[in-house]
Amino acid sequence: MKRRLGFSTRAIHGDLEARPDWAPVVAPLYQSSTFTNPIGSTHEVLYTRYGNNPNQLQIARRLALLEGAEAAIFVASGMGATALAHLAVLRPGDHLLSSDWIYGTTHRLFQGEFGRFGIEVSFVTPFEQRTWKRALKKNTRAIFIETPTNPLLRVIDIEPIAALCKTEGVALVVDSTFATPINFRPLEQGADLVIHSATKYLNGHSDVIAGAVAGSEAVIEEVRKLMQVWGQALDPMAAWLIERGMKTLAVRVARQNATALSLAEWCSRQPQFAAVHHPGLPSHPDHEDAKRILDGFGGMLGVELKGGAHAAERFLHALTIAAHAPSLGGVETLVSEPRLTSHASLTPQERVRAGIPDGFLRFSIGLEDADDLTADFAQALAQL
Repeated sequence: MKRRLGFSTRAIHGDLEARPDWAPVVAPLYQSSTFTNPIGSTHEVLYTRYGNNPNQLQIARRLALLEGAEAAIFVASGMGATALAHLAVLRPGDHLLSSDWIYGTTHRLFQGEFGRFGIEVSFVTPFEQRTWKRALKKNTRAIFIETPTNPLLRVIDIEPIAALCKTEGVALVVDSTFATPINFRPLEQGADLVIHSATKYLNGHSDVIAGAVAGSEAVIEEVRKLMQVWGQALDPMAAWLIERGMKTLAVRVARQNATALSLAEWCSRQPQFAAVHHPGLPSHPDHEDAKRILDGFGGMLGVELKGGAHAAERFLHALTIAAHAPSLGGVETLVSEPRLTSHASLTPQERVRAGIPDGFLRFSIGLEDADDLTADFAQALAQL
């Protein structure tokens, strides 16, 4: 029996194969829109918009190996991946059942745009297991879940939902951006499709916008056809940068897991924080599930400062290492305020009900030394 390669080996090499003499160690960049093809050939034309540029194909094979999928595809953005993945499994007249705890723009896509395609969408609170079955309709064709969630980092056990989907003949689509395939692989738990914003951890260097979908060969082929007509192909340079980033995915995520947990534990002891959100903390409501489901608790951290928005702004002004910027998953630590970014469309009262009061800060922990980040937090708190 062929030995299964580890995550770092797969992320660096993909499928091991004999290297010819004088082959480049780093894959070349094929920055070309089109390729010559034999006269009279009936083979597929190589054209970057079709998603078959060598750089595009290489990272797709790499992600499929990491996720344990038959196939994968990269597209021009995480939202592009979300839209195309759902349009691949839904048709006019179908019903999509979604977790209510999802990225704000995904919520806008479902609620504001899918109706144009005749797709009905409804939302449920993901932790009330009985509500999933009760909310199913005769025309339900897919369920969508994001885990861990943004920004509270709730960890959803998808296995019982996957079992329900199998019984009812419904596709389960999971956004696993925060976890990465290093910490969690939804297909192993029964999901049909997994989505990533490759802008984040897969690339890991804050210099690319991209998305990815992994799953069965048949569904990924549907995504590919949609990508070709909707113009969502990934630029070869972006694909080349993602391949470079994926080579260090396992070591980056391991470091971010460790640093975020260390910082979360330190923050939980500081009286200036009203709450600290990290699934590695015993105080987190999903800690036991996270220990069982995840291979690592992730590099994201949420904190609530006593004193609300005013205290948060003073704390942010005092920080010297974390960059005040949206997005996540890069080598540098970033911090954002959900009240001004992902949840800006909600009223303060609605944000409180959602568990995101003013004073909530979301950190994406980078690769800096943990002691330096802790010291920076300490000096910033001292100035409140």
